[in-house]
Formats: sequence, C-alpha cells, structure tokens
Amino acid sequence: MNITVLGTGLMGYPIARRLCEAGHTLVVWNRSRDKAERLLAFGATVADTPADAVKDADLVIGMLENGAAVEAVLFGQGVAEALKPGTLVVDMASIKPREARDHAARLQALGVAHVDAPVSGGTVGAEQGTLAIMAGGEAEDFARALPVLQLLGRATHVGPHGAGQLAKLANQLIVSVTIGAVAEALLFAGKGGADMAKVREAIGGGFAESRVLQLHGGRMVERDFTKRAAMSVQLKDMRNVMDTARELGFEAPVSTLFEQLFEQAVDNGLADLDHSALFVELARRNGME
Repeated sequence: MNITVLGTGLMGYPIARRLCEAGHTLVVWNRSRDKAERLLAFGATVADTPADAVKDADLVIGMLENGAAVEAVLFGQGVAEALKPGTLVVDMASIKPREARDHAARLQALGVAHVDAPVSGGTVGAEQGTLAIMAGGEAEDFARALPVLQLLGRATHVGPHGAGQLAKLANQLIVSVTIGAVAEALLFAGKGGADMAKVREAIGGGFAESRVLQLHGGRMVERDFTKRAAMSVQLKDMRNVMDTARELGFEAPVSTLFEQLFEQAVDNGLADLDHSALFVELARRNGME
C-alpha cells in the first residue's frame, strides 16, 4: 500500500518509522523538512510539498498539531485537490469533533474517504506500537484502515465522523484530572512531612493505582518534566473539551477547573514542559517550589 504521512514530529516520526519497517511504501512531508529527512534511512521518500506527498497515495495519515494546521494543509495547500478519488484520509491529530465532521464532508464531496483517529499513549506508545486509537467514520472505511492502524496500536471504531475526537477529548479529560489528583496528593503528603516517593510506592497497587500514578507520579517524584506530551497541547485539548461541551449544552465543572489550572501553568512559563509539570504549578501555589 502506498501511504503518505503528513507531519513527522514527536508522534508522526515513530508512526512513520513503524510503517516503513512494516514494508509499506512511504512518502512523508513535514513543514520543517529536516524532521522528515530522518526517515530517509528507513526507506521513506521526502516530498517538497504536502500536495506532492499525497498524489499517489492510497492512504494518507495526518499527524498535525491542531485543527487549524489540519485545515491549512488539507484545504489551503492543495492536498484535497491532489488526492485521488477513493483515497482514504486518516486524521490522527487531536482536533474538535465539529472540525473532523466538516473535513469529512468536504473530502467526501471530492470522492475521498475520511476517518478521524486520534491517539493516546504518547511517544512511548507510538514507538512501541501500543497506541490507543479512537476512530470515527464509516465502518467500511475503518475496516480499510484497520490493517495499517493495527501496526500502530489498538484501534476501536467508536461511532460516526467526529466520534473519534469525542473519545479523545474524554481521554484527555480523564488524563488531566488524574495528573492533577496525583500531583496534589503527592504534594499534600509532602507538605505534611511524608516522603513523596514512599507515598507513591505505598499506594501503588491499591485502589488509587493508575498508569498516571506510575508514569507521571514517577516524573513528579524525580522532578523530570522533559516534554513527552506538552503542557501546551494538554491545554489545547482542554479548551477543545470546553468548546465542545458548550456546543452540546453539557455542564462540565471538572473540565472547567482543569482548563483553568493548565492555562495558569502555561501562563507561568510551563508551556514547553511535560503535562505532568502541573505538579510544578501546584507546588508553586503551596510555597513548595
């Protein structure tokens, strides 16, 4: 299968590399060409423009930064017009559900199929092929994409166009709240004189056990906030949660609080740290810097 990957940054690069290693013919494009050229060693071809990248593709995977970037690349840089009728576009960016539905309708008018398939699992999941992939769109289009998606992780069809993005926002809501809960719990224990590392060890395996406690809690204890999933991206996702909640007429008080917390963390200079650095913002509030 001829596959194109648009966007070869933190997530797109390991995704593209896995597809190369699986034997697919791959064309890649990235706004910063040097990030795409890293894939030459794995047999990929680097295109000069996104339109050139997709002209012979059977399947196009997009891993771009946000809805505005997806809109610009698909409809502002000639991609939609360059796609062959029957091509399947799998958009793995995390964007608003209404944006995904709009993109799907406009591509369908050109004879191009669309699946929104955002992911969870971060760069580690992308490297290991263990991503959780939440897909929205027509069942037959999901079935077409599934053999490729299975190389990247566990894919689940959750409903019509936009439903994949709804599932991703639900995921990000849970991640945000759990990061906040773990950070606040460890700081609470530390403020009272307990050893944070030992507290994390003690409650691991109990009812508070979670992947966030293990991975992000470990980063908090070690003060390692090297970016794996950026604070700025987490804020973007929480803003998308709130925008979508307003569209649905859905009251979301927990999401409202965490959107504010991540916004304040970004305002205080933490935008380029890992999202587990919400710990730093909560520590600052408690005089524990």
